[in-house]
Amino acid sequence: MFYHAHNGRVCVGNSEMDYISFGNGKKNLIMLPGLGDGLTTVKGMALVFSMMYRIYAKEFTVYVFSRKNQLHERYSTREMAKDHAEAMSILGISKAEVLGISQGGMIAQYLAIDYPDLVNKLILAVTSAKPNELLKKVVGDWIEMAKQEKYKDLMIDTAEKSYSERYLKKYRRLYPFIGRIGKPKSFERFLIQAASCIDHNADAELNKIVCPTLVIGGDCDKIVGTTAASAIAEKICLSELFIYHGLGHAAYEEANDFHERILDFLMK
Repeated sequence: MFYHAHNGRVCVGNSEMDYISFGNGKKNLIMLPGLGDGLTTVKGMALVFSMMYRIYAKEFTVYVFSRKNQLHERYSTREMAKDHAEAMSILGISKAEVLGISQGGMIAQYLAIDYPDLVNKLILAVTSAKPNELLKKVVGDWIEMAKQEKYKDLMIDTAEKSYSERYLKKYRRLYPFIGRIGKPKSFERFLIQAASCIDHNADAELNKIVCPTLVIGGDCDKIVGTTAASAIAEKICLSELFIYHGLGHAAYEEANDFHERILDFLMK
């Protein structure tokens, strides 16, 4: 299989959790995806991810965790971190570099706060440590769309809020086709995860993060806001801050050097 790509599943508490792994490296890299996991998990995506993120495959064995399959009401980002720590233990991962993007970054904050021995280096990308009015408005709107099962509206609004105008000009012509495939059977998973984004507040505990941390943001972020990244970096003593100019929440997709920048940080 390409880069030893593997689709797996672990039992965490009373539920199963899907994950994928790939790479040949001796060091471990944990990737925690964003709120999109509430619509589509990583199940069966090992080969695709191994090709998309092959830049890490030589130096690292990469694990990408979904949230567990059965979520309870008011399931918090702190509980998600606890579940990921348990999954790491089950898989024999005693220490790892951790990359969290968007909601994944919220979870990663608590992973580093509550389980510092597990995290060697931390990357927090386009994320927030506490709710702000913009985040509450945007995610609140998504919750209402999901409750009404307006999948196409949800996908279009997510794109409009995430990508730069330059990117959107190329892809808006595809909007008529959005929503024809990929609609989940139930939006319950998304609704629970979205609510946890609004409730997330690790701000007062960021000083407990003691590992080297790279914080990445975009100065046009229309979801977590333009100051969320700098606010996080100010409270983590061993942090570096990088802001992409002209990019927003989807900087992790649009910036050509996003993963090269992370790899440079990890290899220092």
